[in-house]
Amino acid sequence: MRRPIFKGLGIFAVGLGAIGAVLPIMPTVPFLLLAVYFFARSSPELEQKILDHPHWGPQVKDWRDRRAISRSSKTMAIGAMAAGAVFTWYTLGHPWYWISIGILVVCGSWIATRNE
Repeated sequence: MRRPIFKGLGIFAVGLGAIGAVLPIMPTVPFLLLAVYFFARSSPELEQKILDHPHWGPQVKDWRDRRAISRSSKTMAIGAMAAGAVFTWYTLGHPWYWISIGILVVCGSWIATRNE
């Protein structure tokens, strides 16, 4: 009974990760990490498929094995959050851009302090 639920959640997480690969505001790897977690409990074949992916697999493995984020990934993530803050400032203005700045400061600081 739990396997189909975990598999469905894994597929949903992969879908969110795919959206994140296109949209700069939304992350990709955290959703793939969640998908790997669900697939490890439901479908080892799909878990391995993510781990073997040429672009996303190494990032997922780095986090899973060493809790590490590569420097280029850190730069891209923080840069995307900064671009999102600037975009929010231009489109929504005050006070909404403070939410983006808060996310940038909190999440960007956390990302910057992870192992490489």
